[in-house]
Formats: sequence, C-alpha cells, structure tokens
Amino acid sequence: MKVLENTPMWVKLAYASVPSRKMALWLLLASALFTFYCLPLGALTHNALLDKWFVINDWSWVAMMTAMTAWYWLALKWVDKNQAWES
Repeated sequence: MKVLENTPMWVKLAYASVPSRKMALWLLLASALFTFYCLPLGALTHNALLDKWFVINDWSWVAMMTAMTAWYWLALKWVDKNQAWES
C-alpha cells in the first residue's frame, strides 16, 4: 500500500506491511475464518465433537475477531476508494 499524505493512522496500522490488494483480501479472509473458529459452537450445541474441535468456550474472542475483521474491511474500503494500492 502506498502511504498517501491523507492516509489515516488506523489504515496505516491495518496495512502497514501489506503490499497488494490480493494480500489484503487474504488477510481479510483469514480474519473472517478465525472469527468463525472462535465461535463457542461446542458450548452452544453441547456436541462433544464440536467441543473437541472448537476449544474456545467464551464470547470474548468472537467479539475481538469481529472487531478486527470489520477494521480490516473498512481499511480495505478506504484504500480502494483512495486508490492507494501500489501498482
């Protein structure tokens, strides 16, 4: 990402070491997948198999990962709107 003169700090922090839009999309996808993984599905369904695979049993991780995914998505929209990707 090219750092423009009017780039906000929250966008710089999100994509400081992400050089391309493709890499940013992979980061956003990984964040969304980890958000799904952080759901306490074992506690919700009382299924032993899900409880073994999804080891997180509280909602704090879901809240944090949802906020991070939203942050990456909003930063991606800002960079797209301002055409700040390196060509």
